[in-house]
Amino acid sequence: MKTEIFTKAISNRNRLKILYEFKETTFEPYYLSLDNKGKKVVFGRLNNSSEIRMIEYDKILNIKILNYSHFSPIIPILN
Repeated sequence: MKTEIFTKAISNRNRLKILYEFKETTFEPYYLSLDNKGKKVVFGRLNNSSEIRMIEYDKILNIKILNYSHFSPIIPILN
């Protein structure tokens, strides 16, 4: 279920409201991947920052798609 939400948000460029490390934040997801240890991670921007961060998939809770809030990526996304 969580993967489907992220896949939809990435393809539609929707911002998400998430609970990450016990803090509510907005997140612009760019892509899903695996880290060096094989754990699922998500790359994107937290709170409209200027940097792309890798966040741990397992630490993401309470995901809500903000349907009327879209973003333009600062890096190109291949479809």
